[in-house]
Amino acid sequence: MAPIPHSPEEPRDNPDSYVGLEAPRAERRALEHGWSTVRKLPPGAVITMEYRFGRLNLEVEDGRVRRAWKG
Repeated sequence: MAPIPHSPEEPRDNPDSYVGLEAPRAERRALEHGWSTVRKLPPGAVITMEYRFGRLNLEVEDGRVRRAWKG
């Protein structure tokens, strides 16, 4: 029987803390805090819903983060 894979922990970082930041600053901060991928999206974007470990999604409007969530 194959061993159960062990995923590393996700960054201990609150996605809500990115709301209101300018997009370039938010992206730099996310990478510094250990997110492996940062996805910047316009409001209402059609996106795939698969969960990606270590990814932070940023909804950006007028150059600022409006919403942020894991996956």
